Amino acid sequence: MNKKNTPHKHGSHVLNIVEGKIAISGKNVGYIRTPDVTIEIDSPYLKNAFSDDIVSVEIISKKKNTAFGKVLEIVRRSHQKIVGTVITDPERTYIIPDNRRIKKQINITEASTVAVSKDQKVIVNITSWGGEFEHPAGVVEKVLGKKGDHETEMQSIVYEKGFDLNFPPAAVAEAEAITKKEEPIPEDEIASRRDFREIMTCTIDPFDAKDFDDALSFQKLPNGHFEVGIHIADVSHYVREKSELDKLARDREFSVYLVDRTIPMLPEVLSNDLCSLNPEEDKLAFSAVFEIDENGKIYERWFGKTVINSDKRFAYEEAQKSIDTHGLFSEELITLNNIAKKLQTARYKAGAIDFETDEVQFILDDDFKPVKVFRKPRLDTHKLVEEFMLLANREVGELMYKAQIKSNKGVFMYRIHAAPDQEKLTNLSIFLKALGYDFDFTSDNLTSKDIANMLKQIDGKDEESLIKTAAVRSMAKAIYSTKNIGHFGLSFEYYSHFTSPIRRYPDLIAHRILWEHLNGREVSRDKFAEVQNIAQEASQKEISAAEAERESIKFKQVEYMSEHIGEIYEGVISGVTEWGLYVEDNETKAEGMISVRNLGNDFYTLDAKTYSLVGQKKKKRYTLGDLVKFKVVSADLDRKNLDFELIEDITTEHPKK
Repeated sequence: MNKKNTPHKHGSHVLNIVEGKIAISGKNVGYIRTPDVTIEIDSPYLKNAFSDDIVSVEIISKKKNTAFGKVLEIVRRSHQKIVGTVITDPERTYIIPDNRRIKKQINITEASTVAVSKDQKVIVNITSWGGEFEHPAGVVEKVLGKKGDHETEMQSIVYEKGFDLNFPPAAVAEAEAITKKEEPIPEDEIASRRDFREIMTCTIDPFDAKDFDDALSFQKLPNGHFEVGIHIADVSHYVREKSELDKLARDREFSVYLVDRTIPMLPEVLSNDLCSLNPEEDKLAFSAVFEIDENGKIYERWFGKTVINSDKRFAYEEAQKSIDTHGLFSEELITLNNIAKKLQTARYKAGAIDFETDEVQFILDDDFKPVKVFRKPRLDTHKLVEEFMLLANREVGELMYKAQIKSNKGVFMYRIHAAPDQEKLTNLSIFLKALGYDFDFTSDNLTSKDIANMLKQIDGKDEESLIKTAAVRSMAKAIYSTKNIGHFGLSFEYYSHFTSPIRRYPDLIAHRILWEHLNGREVSRDKFAEVQNIAQEASQKEISAAEAERESIKFKQVEYMSEHIGEIYEGVISGVTEWGLYVEDNETKAEGMISVRNLGNDFYTLDAKTYSLVGQKKKKRYTLGDLVKFKVVSADLDRKNLDFELIEDITTEHPKK
């Protein structure tokens, strides 16, 4: 965001010009958010802007915390390539963009050499943005397939969010050359590292994981303490700065996880093989090693390059079974689990917020149709791995921050989370009051403990998931930065991302900088701007990766429900608007809408203060958090929308204040 207050005269008036990213709502109204004010741009004043474009806007008037403006200029376009569905009519051929925030149709020009037909999904490269009241135009670059087909829809999501399914040939060739050179690992490289190959080591991951970027080692020490090693794939050893692979990783920034596949950041010969900590293979790692006691107290810390050999590749469920039934490596896993619980208790005591929410998992048939959708179980082994990764990330962040302060030089890649915006917290308080809870989050001295205590009180309640979602939305987003301000949600004074360089480019940067520091070579302040640019790019790309994951989940939820039209489910009212109720199914977490027209023989109006729809005749009230039975009426795969019909309101009473 760049706010320009330089005098810019128009007639006798001095204009207030703001430059920033525009978001365009479903009602074709634009918004630009600044730290001080939200600027609203009505439809006639959007010029020819698309959502996410960088635009300059003239502020015309102000009212409280909202300003009203008009677009003066499109500074930078965000969508050079657009994914959409082909529409044909006698006059022209065009596409309807998949991105519903893009309100204009895109004409396909005669210059297109790729043949297309109705209802195909295609990628169009924009050649003309048109005028203010004209549709843009472009040429078809690639046909993805027929809309509605599984492969077509998954590819559409990937490309629409700015990612690519294919790797540049130069990067692939470089990866293959490195593999030939580095397998087996040269003896002189092994000799230069701390050797953990004789110490019990294992990986714990999802059952269908293809890459293993972290491992845990464990041994009991003579003094009764334990040595726990958090070993992270040493991607920086193979992916060198300014190489073709480095360019690829910086462009992608993240691996993308869809319902049916992973789009890796790096070629699979690296991510699934050379860099992956596969069992019973010597592997290079970058490690954080701790001497720790049974209560989670740390006595010694060590960071450096290692060589490991994982004894076992556990799935989460398999490791949990080993703990529960005293199976393979149960003594080590039970001790690690007990320490992890102590670390978690200490985090929560310090004020860490438990934002753990339900995740769904799909079972797909041979045609990739979802035949079952269920909530993923959250096991102790999930929490075990999470706690030790948090420990490594925190300790690396602290080491580098204190080194920077002591030397007054250098730079690092932190993972930060700012305190919530006061206006959003006020809205959260109002939201909670509507559900019957009396929490006041309007104090300037609010801490993460206040949020954490609230979440403890709603633990296990029907509306728990709903409140957690609302609380997350009231929080700032965690981002990457060269400036350490701590992590509000985790209640950590220092935090970094060190543990996943296979799938996150910021972690790779953290590894490089940490290694320089450990060798007495501080990264110069000259690189500060470059690292900060990477941090900003990664923070934006992370949002796109998360959106791609959510879009794939939503498509499969709608596809699943399309096979269950007429069936009855139970769910919770997750949204209340003047046009109807949004309901989330308890098991599949699929969300659909019950139109206000179908709520019975009454006229319903929105009570915004209580997040309710209220019948004017019978005074029947439907409120956020109510439990209901509903029937699936229709499913629209194009728009990823579901329509429900209310069967029964099964809420007996609302929670007491």
